[in-house]
Amino acid sequence: MGRSNRNITVTDRRDMEEEQKRRPLLQRVALFLLSSALSIAVLCVFAMWLFIRPDSVLPDHWNPTRPLDIKAPVTPVTRWQLFAASRDGAMCRSALSKAGVQFRKMEDLVTGGHCGISVRGSLSSVVTAKVSGVETRCATALRLAMWEYHDVQPAARQLLGTDVSQLLHVGSYNCRKMRTSRGTESAWSSHATASAFDITGVRLSDGRKLTLLKDWKGTGNEAAFLHQIWRGSCKWFRLVLGPDYNRLHADHFHLQSNGWGFCR
Repeated sequence: MGRSNRNITVTDRRDMEEEQKRRPLLQRVALFLLSSALSIAVLCVFAMWLFIRPDSVLPDHWNPTRPLDIKAPVTPVTRWQLFAASRDGAMCRSALSKAGVQFRKMEDLVTGGHCGISVRGSLSSVVTAKVSGVETRCATALRLAMWEYHDVQPAARQLLGTDVSQLLHVGSYNCRKMRTSRGTESAWSSHATASAFDITGVRLSDGRKLTLLKDWKGTGNEAAFLHQIWRGSCKWFRLVLGPDYNRLHADHFHLQSNGWGFCR
């Protein structure tokens, strides 16, 4: 029994010695990892400071602190810049003006607890295409301009060999409740605050006129163009409803600035 106890004691002593040897190694590894993490954090902060300063070498369309430029190439930063401009009336109007969008400032419209237009303006053209005069909010016009410049015009050139000279629509502001296939709902429509825009088709520079009601279900390039710009609108608007959604949208795209990313 005594010899067994001595053997256990010797074994325990060896384990303790090995544990003591391992501790400095573990401490050095932990210190190295902590030091590395702090160094990386400092470098990231320095790089961020270097890139976002006014004289940064980082292009504006990659710099999240710079204002949105509608005509700039689209990057992962663009959505943040669009979000920021959509929430600031002065930034929104500045972005539209810089891109050549015709958006005449108007006094805000308040017609009740559920209806009205904040940061209101009269829109008569986006970047290239004309729009028959319509009152809407700046954030809606901004998303429409991004869609027209980055998706509508490139698709027209690619598939139809021409530009779009005019976006055809049936308005933006309408103080009303939502409409569904079941009838009128109790919730207010996004049109009640001009947060939506209804596009019915386009007029091309070569004189052709394409409408969703007539050309959506075709098999040629005209239908392909309409389907492509529908998909493109889903990048800029948070809720998009088109002819494939239900009969109420058979003749137009419902392009909505607010929503949860639904596109159909």
